[in-house]
Amino acid sequence: MPRSVTILGATGSIGTSTLDLIEREPDGFEVIALTAHRDVEGLAAAARRTNARIAVIGDGSLHGALTQALEGSGIEVASGADAIVEAAALGADWTMAAIVGTAGLPPVMAAIEQGRTVALANKESLVLAGTLMIGAARAAGATLLPVDSEHNAVFQCFPHEDASRVRRVILTASGGPFRSASREEMARVTPAQAVKHPNWAMGAKISVDSATLMNKGLELIEAHHLFPVGHERLAVLVHPQSVVHSMVEYIDGSVLAQLGSPDMRTPIAHTLAWPKRMHAPTEALDLARIGRLEFEAPDLERFPALRLAMAALVAGGARPGVLNAANEIAVAAFLEGRIGFLDIALIVEQVLSRYDPPAPSSIEDALAVDAEARETARAVMKLETV
Repeated sequence: MPRSVTILGATGSIGTSTLDLIEREPDGFEVIALTAHRDVEGLAAAARRTNARIAVIGDGSLHGALTQALEGSGIEVASGADAIVEAAALGADWTMAAIVGTAGLPPVMAAIEQGRTVALANKESLVLAGTLMIGAARAAGATLLPVDSEHNAVFQCFPHEDASRVRRVILTASGGPFRSASREEMARVTPAQAVKHPNWAMGAKISVDSATLMNKGLELIEAHHLFPVGHERLAVLVHPQSVVHSMVEYIDGSVLAQLGSPDMRTPIAHTLAWPKRMHAPTEALDLARIGRLEFEAPDLERFPALRLAMAALVAGGARPGVLNAANEIAVAAFLEGRIGFLDIALIVEQVLSRYDPPAPSSIEDALAVDAEARETARAVMKLETV
């Protein structure tokens, strides 16, 4: 029987890579639902190609446009945030959670509550409400499979039956486009420069997070929830080639690593076929051609965003959610040219110093923390007042 799938965020980089794999094996998958925020053309084309049961556009004002684009296809059309949550709750065997930002939290939780398999590419949800999400997954009997290349690498190397065998989980970071740049050089960085990642093809927001190393900090927080080893056994190692995606060091000194070419279709294929394997059209890893693999410790002085994320992880509670929300606002302002590259971490640090709410006990609490942190970030930037 084909595996039924839903893709939340079908027109982004992760969503399109997922579709690429599914469309190469059409007899193996049945597409239940595809969602997108505003890309009507991309969503309609994907829905037609895969004969999806339902297509959902997040922006309700585009309902008519999507209906027109899918006219005569027999594909159901829906719109709005609530409709995306409803699509996530349709009970697909496998759901790709690839909606960027905290907007992905309600549909991710809806998918988890169905007790099936959720491939998690939305790190912000775990950062904001990781304890709640892991608890919901346990209660529903759902399986969470990490899609981020680093966490997927750890998943493949981790002794899930006994975490006490692990000495350290080591996440690798490319270092981004400014790995060797001085603070003075980074002060002049433009948005166009920041989104040009040296190894990976990613969206603008995550590319900027990679450039500041905030992405790696968020991944540390994510790893804390996915792998029960405690924050003191999590580490980051800069690896410019992005060939070793992450490592697990065992108590006997052995280190297991997952290697591969920098192509997100590899971890996506792993989760899509899990617990089996499937073919992925990725470039074969040629270590002889690469020649050398380099590693170095991260520089927390030049990249303070990683330091802030590490501190938020240790503090726990609502701190990771505040960090993430402030970063989203600051990155958006940078991409719009309203603040400088180095201002991103400064704004996040100021928000963390001003707003310290208690740990959220519900999804509603987590979303309220997120909203208040965003308002505080806007106030810090003097865009709005709280």
